[in-house]
Formats: sequence, C-alpha cells, structure tokens
Amino acid sequence: MSIQTSETDDGPLSPDIKFHNQEWSQVVDELSTPYPDGLSTKEATDRLHSNGYNEVTLKPTPKWVMFLRQFNNIIVYILVVAAVLTLLMRHYSDSVVIGLVVVINALIGYLQEVNASNALEKIKRMLSVEATVIRQGQRVDIPARELVTGDLVYLEAGDNVPADLRLLDVDNLRIQESSLTGEADSVLKNDAVLSANMPLAERYNMAYASTAVTNGSATGIVVATGLQTQIGQISQSVSDVAGNKSPLTRELDKLGHGISWFIVAASVVMFVIGWLLDIYTLPTLVMAIIAMIVGSMPEGLPAATSIILATGVQKLTKKHAIVKTLPAAETLGAVDIIASDKTGTLTKNEMTVQDIVIDEKHYQVTGTGYAPNGQILYNQQPVELSQDKPLAMFLTMGHQANDTFLTETNGIWEVNGEPTDAAFLSAYYKAFGQKTPQLVEIDRIPFDSDYRYIARLVENQKHARFIAIKGSPDKLFDLAAHDDQFDRQYWEKQATHFAQQGKRVIAVGYLDVATTLSEVTHEHLVVEGIKLLGLAAIIDPPRPEVVEAIADMRRAGIRVKMITGDSADTARAIGSQLGLANNIQAMTGAEVESLSDRALAKIVPKYDVFARTTPQDKLRIVAAYQANGLVTAMTGDGVNDAPALKKADIGVAMGIKGTDVAKDSADMVLATDDFSTIKVAIAQGRRLYDNIRKTILYLLPTSFAEGLIVVFSILLRQPMPLTATQLLWINMVSALTLQLALIFEPAEPGIMTRPPRRASAKLMTRHDVIQMVYVSVIIAAVALGVFEYLNGKTSFAVASTMAVNVIIFGKIFYLFNIRTAAPALSRSFWTNPMAFVTIAVMILLQLVFTYVPFMQSVFSTAALRLENWGVIIATGTIVLIIAELDKYRRLFKSRH
Repeated sequence: MSIQTSETDDGPLSPDIKFHNQEWSQVVDELSTPYPDGLSTKEATDRLHSNGYNEVTLKPTPKWVMFLRQFNNIIVYILVVAAVLTLLMRHYSDSVVIGLVVVINALIGYLQEVNASNALEKIKRMLSVEATVIRQGQRVDIPARELVTGDLVYLEAGDNVPADLRLLDVDNLRIQESSLTGEADSVLKNDAVLSANMPLAERYNMAYASTAVTNGSATGIVVATGLQTQIGQISQSVSDVAGNKSPLTRELDKLGHGISWFIVAASVVMFVIGWLLDIYTLPTLVMAIIAMIVGSMPEGLPAATSIILATGVQKLTKKHAIVKTLPAAETLGAVDIIASDKTGTLTKNEMTVQDIVIDEKHYQVTGTGYAPNGQILYNQQPVELSQDKPLAMFLTMGHQANDTFLTETNGIWEVNGEPTDAAFLSAYYKAFGQKTPQLVEIDRIPFDSDYRYIARLVENQKHARFIAIKGSPDKLFDLAAHDDQFDRQYWEKQATHFAQQGKRVIAVGYLDVATTLSEVTHEHLVVEGIKLLGLAAIIDPPRPEVVEAIADMRRAGIRVKMITGDSADTARAIGSQLGLANNIQAMTGAEVESLSDRALAKIVPKYDVFARTTPQDKLRIVAAYQANGLVTAMTGDGVNDAPALKKADIGVAMGIKGTDVAKDSADMVLATDDFSTIKVAIAQGRRLYDNIRKTILYLLPTSFAEGLIVVFSILLRQPMPLTATQLLWINMVSALTLQLALIFEPAEPGIMTRPPRRASAKLMTRHDVIQMVYVSVIIAAVALGVFEYLNGKTSFAVASTMAVNVIIFGKIFYLFNIRTAAPALSRSFWTNPMAFVTIAVMILLQLVFTYVPFMQSVFSTAALRLENWGVIIATGTIVLIIAELDKYRRLFKSRH
C-alpha cells in the first residue's frame, strides 16, 4: 500500500526508539509479548511494579512556598529591617505603615503566581480512564493507569488511546490527533513499516496517548506509558521549562537592587558621620536614618507598577485578551519576534474549498471556514447556478459523496466527521443556501485507505439512480480512464499545480446507473468507470484579520515566524499568503534537529517558516531567538505548543479552539481566537512601559529629595526639618494621588511606528539619571532653604509644614514635565484629565494636613498664611521651569 503524505500540523516529541521503523512482529518479540494471547496477569503485575503506573506524576510547588518567595527581594529586606527597628523604638505607626506596604506587595505577587499554569493537571485529565486489553487470550477492561509496555490494546471508534501504541492489526482506523497537533483532520492509520527518518507527523503506524479514535478499529501493542508517552514527555517538558521573568521585571529588579544598595550605603555613611560628629542623640540619629531610608526607598514602585499593569490588564480584557500575569501585559510591548503555530492561530483550522476546476473553467470560492458565507466566482463575477449546470452537478455530487454533518449552534458552525467533507458541504451551502438535495441514499462505500474514495448510490425524485464519488485524484483518474473525453495529462497538471500551492486536491465524479441497482461495489465502478466532473482545491486558509495584523506588526519592527507540522511547500505557500516576508525562507524540523543550540541560534533569524516541527523543535526555536537577545512571544493552541508557550517571554493561547493545556501554559489568552488582538496588546504594552518608565522617573527624584533633606541636615548640623511621620505622609498621599495620574496617560504619538526597544536598553538613560539628580537636589534645597529661612522667624511647626508643602508642590509641578515627551505647555497639556483630578485631591489633602487640628497633633503641623502659599507655589514653578528648559534643549538637539 502506498504511503500518503499527510498535512497534519505540529507532531509531538520524537520517541527515543523508532518503533515505526520495525515490523510489528519484531516489536512484539522485543517486548516479550505472547501474540495474540497477550501478557499474563502475573507478568503484567511484575512489569507494573517495575515500571510504575501509566500516569503523569509531577510534583507541584506548594502554595506556602509561592508566598514566601514574594519576600525574596532586596527592597523587602530593607523595609522589614526598618519596620523592626521602628517597632523596637516604639514608633508603632511607622512600623504598621511599612509592614503593610511589604505585605500588600507580597500578596499581589502571590496571587499572580497562583493564577499561573495548571497545565500539568489538565494533561492528567486528558489521559484515558479505561483501556480494553487482551490478557491471557481474554479481552478485558482495566484502568488505563495499570497498562504496561507489551500490553495488547484493542481500539474502536469512540475510544481514547490510553498509551503510545505500535499498531498491529488495522481496520480503516482513523484517529483525531488534535489534542497533540491542533489539526482538525483525523489521521488514517495503517500497520506498514516506515522509514527511520519519517517525520513524526507521517508515522501512520503509531497511536498516541490522549488522542481519540473516530473510525474503524485496531489492535496495538503498548510501547510507552506515563511520562515516556508523547503526552508525558510534553508534560515533563512543561515542568522542566523554567518560567522566564519578563523584560520589565528583570529591569525593575536590577534597578531596585542598585537603588537599594546605594541608599543603604549612603545611610551607613550618614550614620557614621552623624555619630562621630555627635550631631544628634543616638535615638534621634537612628530615627533620622530610618526616615532617610523610608523616604528615599522606592517602596511605592512595586505597587505603582502593579496598578499601572492592572489597569492595562483590564483594558486588554475589554479587547478580549485575558492576561494572567501582570508583567505579561507589558511584555508584548517589547516583543521582537512572534513565533506562531499555524493551525487554529494564523489559520482558522477549518478546511475551505478555494478553487474549483471543471473542464477548462477555473472558479474561485470566497469566504473562509465552515460558515457558508461567501460566493462562487468566475472571472471575478458571481456565478448563476441555473446557467451553469456542470458546476451545480459538481457541488451536488460533492455534497452527496459525504458522511459528515455540518451544523450551526449559537452562530458557530461545527463539524461532525471529516473536515475535508465539511468543506464540500460549506461550498454547497454557499451556492444553494442551507438546504439538502431531495435525494434518497440506497447504498454507500465508506472511505477506506485501500481505495481512498467514498461512493454513494442515491435516487432522485424521478426515481433515477446514480453514484456520487469523491476522493483522491489518482484513484478517480484511474476510474475515469474509460471515458474517451478524459484528458489525464491535463487533470494531473491541474492537481499538481494546486498541490504546489499547499492545497489539498479532491476529485469529484459520478456514474448514472440502472434504476434496479441496489448496491454499489468497487467492481462495478472499475468495470463501468465514472465521469470526472472536476477538482476542488482545499486549504485551511489564513484568517483575514491576520494578514492585516502581520502587515501592521512588520511596520512596527516585529517579525512573525510560522512554526508548523506542514510540509515545507505548504508552509511556504501559507507564509506567502500571510505576508510574513518578501522572500519566504523555510527550515524543516529535521534540519533543526541536526544543529546544535549554538548553530541554530546563529542562523535562526534568517528563517520565516519552520516546517515538519515537533514540540521539542518549537522549544529550541524559541530558545534560539532568545539567545540572540530577542524578546520572543509564542502563540499556539495545542498541547504540543505548551512547552514553547511556557519558555517564551510571553505565551499567547487561543481561547476558543485552544486546548486547556495550552491556555494554562500561556501568559495571555485570546478569548475570541483573533490573532489581530495581539496588535492591540502590543500597542497597550508599549503604552504601559512608557507610563511605568514615567512613574519611575517621577517617583525616584521626588523620593530622593526627601532623603537628601536628611543628608543636608546632618552635614549642615541643623535640626531635622521633617519627622518620619511627615515623610511617610508625603509618600502615602503622593502614591494615592499624583502617581496614579500616570496610569491614565494616553499613548505617545507614533507608538506603533517605532521599533521594539532593544533588549539591552536600560530603563533609565544617562540623561534620566542627570535629571533625577538635579530635580531631587532642587526640591531638597528649596525645601531646606525655606525651612531655614522661617525657622528663626516663626515656630518650628510652621517652618516644617512649609517644607512639607514645598516638597508636595514640587512634585505637582514636576508631574506636568514628566507626563509627556512633548512640552508641558502644548496640546498634550489637556490629554489626561485625571492628572487634574489627582492634583485637586492632593491639594485638598494638604489643606486637611495643614489646617485640621487632629492632623496638626498627629503630624506636628501648623496653619499657614496666604502669603506662605504664594511662596510654596513659586518654589514649585522653579522645578517646572528648569525641567522644561532641559526638555526644550533636548527637543532642539534631536531636530538638528
């Protein structure tokens, strides 16, 4: 029997032992299995004790370990020490505030991690519960977990394959392998020996655990159980892949470490100076240093970042992109490469008739997927079926030579049977509407691998009978050879032409028969022959929205790479239709496997399409792009995509047709399976990164200003102008108001025309550091200057209250500078109304802080006169003017 070339997508991991390359009798001998009686009960029990159960058992991470991991952060360590010290010194309010910040940040991180991958549990559920085995000559049902290598397993339609099997005796067996491959087409199986290097997608003599039998029956011998099965290897691979930190998380960790150690070092130095110079008493000095640490430490940074990301997550949810971890919302904004599974992601995973050839007329069929929305065109004009009898006959015969059902449920078209047959049903409905021909079935020949066609004997309303036949072109060409008008060379040329485009070619024909014929047989078809009506070219077409989205991504400097189990020719054809590149370069899974990791990383950027790949290939391809310093996303919908989804910087799964394992391994799920949503998510991710960066550039200078006031006071041997509680008040109200304004900052113009930021790019540039220094110095110097000027002329409380408000208004005016790259006094001034709301709330809180008696007693403040506020506003404008002059200087320099 000849071996077909399958177009199945995304084969599973290659086994170590090539059972497909051995005669089934040789496999039986190697596994010491008595055939056909099967293992004895004792032998099966011994093997079970020796090899373990047929199940996936991987150790999960305890929840308490996840929670404790959240405290493994240098900022947290420092804040915990500060909380303990203030507690020992009986400054309870300070301890409570610092402690709450630590616990809240830990809870946010814990909830993110708990909501992450449950993929391994979903893999367990995919394994069959029961299996029918042959033991000691008897067919018995046993729990699938008790299967052992060497067991003989009987399969029939409706069964789930319980372990990896080498097929021994096959009777028209078809297996739906979408749980592993994501491909809708069921695979026709046989027991023939295959070549050793046969791609896994074409190993028709194997059946894999978790797949489902749709037709026929077979006996197979168990060659792998548990973690040794293909699904088990995938689960092990998912478990072994370490989850990567997002680029933003890595940058924030690095920044947090640097700032924290700098603050600690500066605090130690200032403590030693203060102690040696005997400026304050020891308790006062300790509280001053704690105030310096708490005031300078960016403890609000994790919370501010989480809030910005959370709002981004909410916006993406409204766009049907469900983000499971907060950093993932930003990661897409940094993506350089999107490595995508083809079937169900870039394509609809719904076979569609695109071309019909009848005689010398070539028709185009519009519309994609099973939904019968579209037209049949000839010369770009809709065809009138009443005027085109050959086309009407072709569509009717294609509809009748069929044993599949296509039904609509809540607007979604579902197929019960073979996707190729469903494509013919959809084409018929596009032409005739959703109706069924008034024909009665008399007999049929179901599709079988030996003859590769389906034939149906039907009777019309006039009691005339005919046979509708549909199948492999070469088989129908043989049957049509009786027709003197049949030009085989012409039709073979047409079939080859479509095959080279990556399309599946199906021939349709018919045969008029006597009204007395009640049975259709192969012999009758061979003797009488058939009339060939024409050919249909079928393909799983690209999603229309994907083509436009890929074009937009290319303009944004993002490259989309397709990874598929298809042949290289089909992959190139689809890649060209998608517009992946101007000149598609393809690499096969075999070529990937032949290269070392280093060699693969060196050449992988040149390729656009990867064909005949396994899950291990996908994993290595993603890692190769990452090895080049490229932020890599992976999109997919199958179990076989799970390892690569987890390995990628961000994994994106399809929400409707995606498997549970893929969705749980991913960081983001597209609820509507709309690939173009990724484009929206990328724009949102870039906006989030910009706003987080603005938050950092806003938070650090204003926080450092508070610490600098303590430093200047110690160096100048002056009284401490601010208490620890006042510093905590400044940080608290700023976090609740001004910092939140940046959450709502809209995207900068041209956000999707700039290239992705480089992986080596720093969160803060050299100029950012310079600006941070001069802004913090200005705010600290002005606040300290105002305090010193007033301290001798008025009460300490008034001078201290003035210093607090100078810092607050310095923050308010600096917000206008940092909000946008455009000048503050421009059209962008009004683009964020929430900025004015937060400023109003901030001013209201400061009035309460300054004038309410209770607040005066808690924070040691005093009421200010009207002229005091004039001074405060004037000092705030100093910060804005200097920062804006610097911005104008940079804008002028960039334009010239």
